Amino acid sequence: MTGPAVTALPALGIDIGGTKVAGGLVAPDGEMLATARRATPGASVSDTEDAIAAVVAELAEGHEGAIVGVGVGAAGWFDRTGDTVLFSPHLAWRNSTLRKDLAARLQRPLWVGNDADAAAWAEYRYGAARGADLALMITLGTGIGGGIVLDGRLRRGSHGVAGEWGHMRVVPDGRLCACGNRGCWEQYASGTALGQTAREVARTSPAAAALLLERVDCEPDRLTGEHVARAAYDGDPLALELVTEVGCWLGQGIADLAAVLDPEVVVIGGGVSVLGEMVLRPARERLERALPGRGFRPGPRVVAAALGAQAGIVGAADLVRRAVAEGEA
Repeated sequence: MTGPAVTALPALGIDIGGTKVAGGLVAPDGEMLATARRATPGASVSDTEDAIAAVVAELAEGHEGAIVGVGVGAAGWFDRTGDTVLFSPHLAWRNSTLRKDLAARLQRPLWVGNDADAAAWAEYRYGAARGADLALMITLGTGIGGGIVLDGRLRRGSHGVAGEWGHMRVVPDGRLCACGNRGCWEQYASGTALGQTAREVARTSPAAAALLLERVDCEPDRLTGEHVARAAYDGDPLALELVTEVGCWLGQGIADLAAVLDPEVVVIGGGVSVLGEMVLRPARERLERALPGRGFRPGPRVVAAALGAQAGIVGAADLVRRAVAEGEA
């Protein structure tokens, strides 16, 4: 099944994160027709693949018509072909032949790639970056992922790992990152960073963190980024300060990216993005102060993602539809 006719059919999109395998049946206009999910058994490659197959089976069995194929976006570094997961900081894949393994199990046309790439494509096709000549996606969740769309094409780089800017080193000898380095950007501007900073403050200054500690029975090690986010919504001054700090780190990183890539728009997605202007406002303010050549050049627009948590699913589905139409899947 190739050619223009496939662009009129729905496709399955799968988004594999550190905690869940989420899937959806997606129409060509980006509408989500059905959803399914399973927990991610992140310590086991085979169990994770079982979860993917279960989500695909549930969605396929619930749809009576034809399905173009399956697009899979996973949290990991892929080679340029998408055949191999080179490394996944939060999952068990290490030089794993994910495409081959899934193709044998699913027996459907397949696109496999980075989850943030899929989200970037979705925002370009249907969301906040629609029509941009150079759009960057930054996903703020457990870590920081990203994707690049340039001149209407998803760009993966020479080795397939472009857009992993969560692992730019911003603090020499800083916090240890799951990638093996210290001081990575995602250790200061992510949901994980929000929780870690809150725990550090709660241990050293419990009085200042009293309202946060009430949420976890005065056990600072239980604090997470989600606790901080909810507290910020409730007006907790410390939580708001911590969210602002994450926003400032975000803006500094965007300024660094603008120095290299000069994007038209930077779309902020992922779980932390639900904080909206609480994190975006300080990010824009820091960007204005840190942009190289400020005052003599335009900077990028910084906007919230339009598709929310569905972006990875929608993008993966559209990418397999596109790959089939072009005879590449």
